[in-house]
Amino acid sequence: MVDVDASKALVVGVDFGTLSGRAVVVRVADGAELGSAVHEYPHAVMDRELTADAGQPLPPDWALQAPGDYVEVLQHAVPAALAAAGANPADVIGIGTDFTACTMVPTTADGTPLCELDRFRARPHAYVKLWKHHAAQGQADRINALARERGERWLGRYGGFISSEWEFAKGLQILEEDPEVYAAMDHWVEAADWIVWQLTGRYVRNACTAGYKGIYQDGQYPDEEFLAALNPAFAGFVTDKVAHEIGQLGHQAGTLTAEAAGWTGLPEGIAVAVGNVDAHVTAPAANAVDPGQMVAIMGTSTCHVMNGSDVVEVPGMCGVVRGGIVEGYWGYEAGQSGVGDIFAWYVANQVPGEYTAEAERRGIGPHELLTEKAAAQEVGEHGLVALDWHSGNRSVLVDHELSGLVVGLTLATRPEDVYRALLEATAFGTRTIVEAFNAAGVPVTELVVAGGLLKNTFLMQLYADVTRLPLSTIVSSQGPALGSAIHAAVAAGAYRDVRAAARAMGRRTVAAYTPDEDAALRYDALYAEYTRLHDHFGRGGNDVMRRLRRIRREALAARAGADRGAAGSGAATGRAADEVERATEAVR
Repeated sequence: MVDVDASKALVVGVDFGTLSGRAVVVRVADGAELGSAVHEYPHAVMDRELTADAGQPLPPDWALQAPGDYVEVLQHAVPAALAAAGANPADVIGIGTDFTACTMVPTTADGTPLCELDRFRARPHAYVKLWKHHAAQGQADRINALARERGERWLGRYGGFISSEWEFAKGLQILEEDPEVYAAMDHWVEAADWIVWQLTGRYVRNACTAGYKGIYQDGQYPDEEFLAALNPAFAGFVTDKVAHEIGQLGHQAGTLTAEAAGWTGLPEGIAVAVGNVDAHVTAPAANAVDPGQMVAIMGTSTCHVMNGSDVVEVPGMCGVVRGGIVEGYWGYEAGQSGVGDIFAWYVANQVPGEYTAEAERRGIGPHELLTEKAAAQEVGEHGLVALDWHSGNRSVLVDHELSGLVVGLTLATRPEDVYRALLEATAFGTRTIVEAFNAAGVPVTELVVAGGLLKNTFLMQLYADVTRLPLSTIVSSQGPALGSAIHAAVAAGAYRDVRAAARAMGRRTVAAYTPDEDAALRYDALYAEYTRLHDHFGRGGNDVMRRLRRIRREALAARAGADRGAAGSGAATGRAADEVERATEAVR
């Protein structure tokens, strides 16, 4: 540890989310959160148009970001958090960061993002591909098919599927759709590692994303023969674009540079922890790093992580990685691509004006109103069952071509009925994941929940009833940022390892919700129907969802082509672009 009074020692954790970055100042001795601040990304998520370049329309299933937004978080949120805490920057001994994943940045050799070069500013493939960029599904399908055909041993470590969200599928998409950008890309960098590079001047890959998102198992990546079989020009992807020094979680990636000290207001030379992922870094913040404790970070999506003493291949999991959560254990990951964003979509698009007016009259939000009305029902009263695949399925089917479904609608169905069915569907999705782990020999004994959806107490009880597990809750309202701060404390030498730091700095309320047996029995009947639909559309050979996706893409392409043909120059071109954007928005 640097020469600081141990009782005064502080660390900073920075959580880079989907729409904003949050910094928190934490006391090393006990994990007390002294101050925090948030900075929203100016460009947010670019999924309809490339707002960083005059509104250029984007195809369906794209999700991009501007990396300069991340640096702004360091420049604004960190100093603001220090001020909110009334902290003396000289007492800060380390900084840790976490990121959404798999979020990828194409860079030059010195780490400059390609989108910041004038010649690539208008090229979408030069920008950050956010975790929910699903336009590489075709490439992912080919990777999976070839891996099965060749019997690649690493495929089982990922439940039998590689996701379109991950490094290799997204990298192959760039090669095949914009070879010039691919050729100019010296490094294909996880954003979790890129931000640490900006803080330290050193590029270190973190063991978490390398293992879960980069197909790095037992000390190696997929070989060149496999990559060449996908595309001959892809043969050197690992050696030329991906492979780099790998740092273990909780270790020091480097020290804060003078430039980064100027951005943040922190002392030059303090420890900077190896980068991490928002979900995985949350487990220590909840002091939930023992085998059997599954941590579900519930927000727009849900990521499920847990440790195990041994390696077991769980069908449909996102991955199992040695040291993927903490050193010394095998870290398991699964997830749901859509949860909170499904609820948000429903409220934004499907709720009648009279409900909105009632919520306004009562001074509550529409989610609160719908939850209140839904909670007044008996289990099964709505007569519905839904599939929570509005953003595809991450586990256990690993298929982003799947889509949402509600069965049982009648002319008597009310908004709160569908809302409750969607809440239940996400709980059924989590139970599906839990049962897959149990069946594979990785028992789940406690469900620990973190994230923004914790505030919905009805939803939490619903999850306990559906999963039949005691549901514990993280104490901190900003788990990822606290988890990053815990890693910073370890990197600075304040604790011997992450587990020790978690015991001192992390907290959870044990069994905050316990299953109600009567409700659980009735949910069992609904879950059986969910499972039948899940297997019919996800495994049973019924490809209607995938066919509808294809029809949608073809219609959008035809519309865009017609608009381009009708458009002239100047104002006419602008009108055509607007029409394409409106057509795209209409089907999203």
